[in-house]
Amino acid sequence: MSATPESPPSPSRPTVTEREARQVAEAAREQDWRKPSFAKELFLGRFRLDLIHPHPLPADEHVQRGEEFLAKLRDFCETKIDGARIERDALIPDDVITGLKELGAFGMKIDTKYGGLGLTQVYYNKALALVGSASPAIGALLSAHQSIGVPQPLKIFGTREQKETFLPRCARTDISAFLLTEPDVGSDPARLATTAVPDGDEYVLDGVKLWTTNGVVADLLVVMARVPKSEGHRGGITAFVVEAASEGVTVENRNAFMGLRGLENGVTRFHRVRVPAAHRIGEEGQGLKIALTTLNTGRLSLPAMCVGSGKWCLKIAREWSAAREQWGKPVALHEAVGSKIAFIAATTFALEAVVDLSSQMADEDRNDIRIEAALAKLYGSEMAWLMADELVQIRGGRGFETAESLRARGERAVPAEQMLRDLRINRIFEGSTEIMHLLIAREAVDAHLSVAGDLIDPEKSLGDKARAGAGAGLFYAKWLPKLVAGPGQLPGSYGGFKHGIDLSGHLRYVERTSRKLARSTFYAMSRWQGRMETKQGFLGRIVDIGAELFAMSAACVRAELLRGRGENGREAYQLADVFCRQARIRVEELFDRLWTNTDDIDRKVVKGVLSGTYEWLEQGIIDPSDDGPWIADASPGPSGRENAHRPIR
Repeated sequence: MSATPESPPSPSRPTVTEREARQVAEAAREQDWRKPSFAKELFLGRFRLDLIHPHPLPADEHVQRGEEFLAKLRDFCETKIDGARIERDALIPDDVITGLKELGAFGMKIDTKYGGLGLTQVYYNKALALVGSASPAIGALLSAHQSIGVPQPLKIFGTREQKETFLPRCARTDISAFLLTEPDVGSDPARLATTAVPDGDEYVLDGVKLWTTNGVVADLLVVMARVPKSEGHRGGITAFVVEAASEGVTVENRNAFMGLRGLENGVTRFHRVRVPAAHRIGEEGQGLKIALTTLNTGRLSLPAMCVGSGKWCLKIAREWSAAREQWGKPVALHEAVGSKIAFIAATTFALEAVVDLSSQMADEDRNDIRIEAALAKLYGSEMAWLMADELVQIRGGRGFETAESLRARGERAVPAEQMLRDLRINRIFEGSTEIMHLLIAREAVDAHLSVAGDLIDPEKSLGDKARAGAGAGLFYAKWLPKLVAGPGQLPGSYGGFKHGIDLSGHLRYVERTSRKLARSTFYAMSRWQGRMETKQGFLGRIVDIGAELFAMSAACVRAELLRGRGENGREAYQLADVFCRQARIRVEELFDRLWTNTDDIDRKVVKGVLSGTYEWLEQGIIDPSDDGPWIADASPGPSGRENAHRPIR
């Protein structure tokens, strides 16, 4: 074995410009659209109801396998999981994790030939919603292990040898984690500082990773590191499977948060850690593409647990609002409270429709669901937070009181405030709301950039711009006229969605509004051109409108599915109708804010805040923060801390 390369004496964090950072992100995107996408078409003004209706359904054998496991998991959750204890001790008991391993919960998405359960995405999500309702920390443990940990990237990009080596371990005995974020690197991976230096048939890892969910208890790690370019090595950000027990791997801290108190999340340092080249996932430089592709379906696990949260919020709101009386009648019958309950019920129905539809499409693999999954994550995390906040308000002072305090004074221990704390991270996990807006917006305008991108690129030559102009002219000559009229203007369109309650009008609205959305996007690109990417407020509203339209479509399709199957069809139609009416109000407000907003003046105020212009406004307070650095030092080198890693066996 050759000598270990010396670690650099000081941090070697890459210095990159904004343009370079964007180029790195763009290179990691999946460039081609080989399959149809309902959501992509929606943003282009084309309402392709045929892509989602009739609602796709799982095969009978998948249903049987999934239901059998859900029954076992429910029994385990009811008899073995004490959510209050996990919250109190900030720890998932080892015997609970061991029991979940024996049940097969760590191998839900792993193929049966590797010892897993081979569940579909639909039933995997139902399982996460179930176990997450018992303990959100356990839901996060299982999701991080299977949705972004070792199993998913190996399923898509792993070699046969890698799958045979690692997947049986992940299915039954080992816990995995995904390590990308660093103390000074969040959603801008171009600045990734962890290095993997080639040395013979190995790589030597050095660096520090932050917020490593499952990292404290993990046995296997997916690590993103930068391989320097050299002879025989193309270099770039690369993915590796790393044994957590390897020499030089140190868990330096177990982090604590406002919610998910049982989360095993830490800081992990790599010092001269040797990793066999055979453990590299994919090729050098493919790390970000692997991460993004993994998240195309991996993101569905988070909104699935948000569905579970919505169902619980609805249950508590129903039971409490019927029992609590004010001014001679249950509080549910007072309009101010009743509107909140209606919002929770309708939104839970729609969110489940979005997740189930996206998951079934992922299982069938007929459609490209990268935008649908991202919309589900964005919409689910935002709406679940609102539902939990409304539940706390419905509960009043009891909503703010902890479950332990309620129990201590003789009342039902309802952890409403914990739900609010636990859900808050979902707006940050796996891509913050702000990043999701930009990611989805980039995919939504892909068709425009593919034909007109060179026109707004300042680095392109006049010849390139001329050729792009000709191509764009042909594209828009065909596309723009189609945005003028469509089925949404014909009273009889979508008549199959009229059964007592009429949902066809909502689908006509979606069709008309998708064309309006596409026209607004085109106008904005014409107006701002190369500055479009800086208009994050505008892009965020465009995406939010698309999310509402997708949710409306999914809700209507799900209602018709349930009606056709004789499963609470009338009630489903009623919930879909209420949701669509609520969503339409939100959509119209978003359209108004596209052009009437404070974005420009906000930017001026921000510059003033940063320059100290308003520093006088901060007077009259005491800052309880200490004087430590804003970002911890992540210089490579040996760890000076005790290893907090605790594998569970």
